[in-house]
Amino acid sequence: MTEQHDGALDESCVLAEGPWTHRFVGANGSRFHVVEAGAGPMVLFLHGFPEHWWAWHDLLPAVADAGFRAVAVDLRGYGASDKPPRGYDGYTLAGDVAGLIRALGERSATVVGSGAGGLLGWTAASFHPTLVRRLVVLGAPHPLRLRTAIFADPRGQFAASTPTLLFQLPRYEHVLTRDDGAAVTEILRRWSGPRWVHSPEFDPYTARCRAAMQIPQAAFCALEGYRWAFRSALRLHGYRFVRLMQKPLVTPTLQLHGALDRASLPRTAQGSGRYVVAPYEWRLLDQVGHFPHVEAPEIVLGEILRWAKS
Repeated sequence: MTEQHDGALDESCVLAEGPWTHRFVGANGSRFHVVEAGAGPMVLFLHGFPEHWWAWHDLLPAVADAGFRAVAVDLRGYGASDKPPRGYDGYTLAGDVAGLIRALGERSATVVGSGAGGLLGWTAASFHPTLVRRLVVLGAPHPLRLRTAIFADPRGQFAASTPTLLFQLPRYEHVLTRDDGAAVTEILRRWSGPRWVHSPEFDPYTARCRAAMQIPQAAFCALEGYRWAFRSALRLHGYRFVRLMQKPLVTPTLQLHGALDRASLPRTAQGSGRYVVAPYEWRLLDQVGHFPHVEAPEIVLGEILRWAKS
């Protein structure tokens, strides 16, 4: 574990008021902060890096208004959820999603994941197919497509993955929290489409992400998922993970990807459908980067509702 950053904020910085309810739910041995609105079939939202539940603040009320129970969670290690020193492997994180669906009293859910949350969505649907009714993935190739491309596309996906390779460095979390989290803004800027970067929404959004990353231990925990992904590549549990992920996905899957995504290249994400034997659709979004849910929320909302209702 790391020591507390001098300018650290407490977890209250993510408890924003709005047309939703905050509560805490125990699942898979940890306590999770969830934000929910509406009633009906559940749509569970999984944020990516370097975000927290606020990634979905535009979509939550709109999905609730459409007749769904919309739930956004702070993933393990983020926001106001527990920050244990371990449990950032693919198995445990997928278990978190399965445990949350059950703890929230549901038999299954439509899961929507973006970026790292999208990779987790693929994994949860693969490991717990009866719990994930439908899957919507934003800015995330299938984990095996990403793994292959990092090794097979040195000028493309390997180069695009350089920031996450830096996350392997010990104590890199202090780089994330330095100068009130300035590095978080740089990551968001680098991975986003220019249209959103130059919009009036960009700065307030990044301010919230910077604040959440300065909660004690949050930066350390956020990097641990990336560290596990690389450490496991040469280990037995990584080999087992790959074997399990090779099983064809039986969950109907919609994949939305920004044409300007510089974190997960479109050419890496294309072809993820080969792992899905259920209905599958791919849509490339013009002028959008790695964060379609905030860069093009209207389009994403329409697609989520279409997929969840179909």
